[in-house]
Amino acid sequence: MTAPGADVVVDFRNVGKSYCNGAAAVQALRSVSMQIRRGELVALVGKSGSGKSTLVNLTGLLDRASSGSIRICGVNPDQLSADAAARLRNRKIGFVFQGCHLLPDRTVIENVELPLVYQRGPRKMRRARAFDLLDRMRLTHRARAYPPILSGGEKQRAAIARALITDPDLVIADEPTAALDPENSEIVLNIFKSLADQGRAVLMVTHDPVAERAAGRVIRLDRGRIRAEAE
Repeated sequence: MTAPGADVVVDFRNVGKSYCNGAAAVQALRSVSMQIRRGELVALVGKSGSGKSTLVNLTGLLDRASSGSIRICGVNPDQLSADAAARLRNRKIGFVFQGCHLLPDRTVIENVELPLVYQRGPRKMRRARAFDLLDRMRLTHRARAYPPILSGGEKQRAAIARALITDPDLVIADEPTAALDPENSEIVLNIFKSLADQGRAVLMVTHDPVAERAAGRVIRLDRGRIRAEAE
């Protein structure tokens, strides 16, 4: 029997985050409360400086809140050491970075399997899983290629495969369609929809109206506050 709230992957309650900028304190997030559940594709939108990057960093266990409470995959990150947070991030969260961040001196398949290398997974297992993901991304013909020769769409699909190699509960994508043409944007957005349909929680930061419309829910940030949510 599933416990109540077990499908909640991201849970923010009255979360605030402030930074020191010289003598002044900058309030990046103010009393943010939200939840993201399994099976949801959520778009996070807002102008530059609205707090999107801060919210993503907190969600991805890359920073800690100044106030309020956060639970990611059922865990309170404030109770974790830096090493424990890194282990949780590596196992439960997949990142698709803006610009892809593929290592240029590693082949595509080596890039995809890299998170499992950090986990010291058996080589045969990680290679098989990486090939399976490349097949799903229609990239098996590029497995032995190096990232500099890939198209923008191919790089993004390789980055998505890398994000999925650990079978994460949560996928965070930062502007995944920003550098893509309409055809490749549609392919990438369909992949994210499929991930949500498979039961993952997907948080997608975007300025792209097409990506925003593809999401099942939109969270709009303005000056560190959630101003609107729409389905």
